[in-house]
Amino acid sequence: MTHTISIDGKTLTIEQVVAVARALPGEVTLELTPEAKAAVGRAAGAVEQIVNEGRIVYGITTGFGAFKDKIISSGDLRQLQRNIVRSHSAGTGHPLATEIVRAMMLVRANTLSSGHSGIRLATLQLLLRMIERGVHPLVPRQGSLGASGDLAPLAHMALVMIGEGRAEVGGTEMPGQDALAAVGLQPIELAAKEGLALTNGTALMVALGSLAVAEAEICSYVASVAGALTLEALNGTTSAFDPRIHAVRPHPRQIETARLLRLLLHGSDFVRSDLDADTQDAYTLRCIPQVHGACADAVVYTRWVVDIELNSVTDNPLIFFEEDGSPVTLSGGNFHGEPLAIAYDHLGLAMTELGNMSERRINRLTDPASNAGLLPPFLTDKGGLNSGFMLTQYTAAALASENKALCFPASADSIPTSANVEDHVSNGPISGRQARRVLRNLEHILGIELMAAAQAIDFRRQVLGEQARLGRGTAAAYKAIREYIPFLPEDVEMAPHMAKATQLAADGVIQQAVKEALKSV
Repeated sequence: MTHTISIDGKTLTIEQVVAVARALPGEVTLELTPEAKAAVGRAAGAVEQIVNEGRIVYGITTGFGAFKDKIISSGDLRQLQRNIVRSHSAGTGHPLATEIVRAMMLVRANTLSSGHSGIRLATLQLLLRMIERGVHPLVPRQGSLGASGDLAPLAHMALVMIGEGRAEVGGTEMPGQDALAAVGLQPIELAAKEGLALTNGTALMVALGSLAVAEAEICSYVASVAGALTLEALNGTTSAFDPRIHAVRPHPRQIETARLLRLLLHGSDFVRSDLDADTQDAYTLRCIPQVHGACADAVVYTRWVVDIELNSVTDNPLIFFEEDGSPVTLSGGNFHGEPLAIAYDHLGLAMTELGNMSERRINRLTDPASNAGLLPPFLTDKGGLNSGFMLTQYTAAALASENKALCFPASADSIPTSANVEDHVSNGPISGRQARRVLRNLEHILGIELMAAAQAIDFRRQVLGEQARLGRGTAAAYKAIREYIPFLPEDVEMAPHMAKATQLAADGVIQQAVKEALKSV
């Protein structure tokens, strides 16, 4: 079934970006609104007027960057636009994943549809048709500094639009012109301003952030589910989640997390009663609302930033119109990715902390010295003959350690470029890629915790009896785990089970199962 999304430069959402990024050819139709078409046509006419009048305007009749003072003759203006695409296609490294490229293409198209960039309607329509029909330029993942926008990645995208470069269609890589022809499209000859409009902007950064926000929201929720299941496995108390505690330190996400934990654990026979409230749990159990809540704040902040950037105009120069309708071009710095870079660095740090919490809870599940002998060493019978979950904690520790290196803030660094004209950069693409690498590691850590907690619950049930109930929400999580991963009475190859647990955490299966169970609350 085809899903239609209207493109107007004003209303694109993170959810739409993620949906298009992960859609197959033919599953989505992208339509410019009548207002967007009119705005694009007006701006393209303004560029044509500027050229006809012989006005000197950066990027239209001049060179780029440090060549801003080089005047280009009217006969060379189309060559100028081809040249920026060719020369700026200077990325390196393995190609970006298809979902990132698709998201980047959509974000760029949405920005261009605002009518401040000067691109022609036919050029914009080609970009939309490429998304719909599955022409995915091969875009090297490294080379963008996140100031003057994502120049190299977007140039590699635009290269295919002019029939050059390479692209993937239906899983096959081929030259750009062949890729277009394979889906019934033709290359376009760029007019004045178009090469600059296609390459100058924050589209890669926004693409990375849109995907990261969606992934982080799932991870934040699953982290609290995993923590609640581990609390039950360790015979913890819910007294630390009492609403009175959080009302006197009213951080919104702390309050929300405490409430979620109470819902998840409601009716559980695996937790200690309030009579035992003076016996305090370890911080990774007792302080879940405070720590997970603070991490959720970072996700909320990042969503706020990306929501704004999604419908912003981020190239340079921009075209506006005076009251009498005459065009005016203004140069500024909307291409600078600092708002995104700082948000992504914050997000990466927050997701690292969720992993740190989860790894310590895994250790508590597997170490009898940490759980007062409540559970067998490494969650296995016949310890020694069996190693059980010993190495799963090693893996979680390795991933948590790797995340600590990955969350160093990329935005703290800057190297001047373009003969020191562009003397400060954001490194937003680096911070975005790092945040998503942290998220991949976190998904594995959370998968391990879910798997270990379910194993521990089964050992506790041997003592409490089959009639013992898990909480309203944790019971749903446990059931979802056990549909794919069995209790492990003896040593087996762990990696396949860990991979399945990671998938359950990352794909929203656990989140969906739990939310369904809590829907009536």
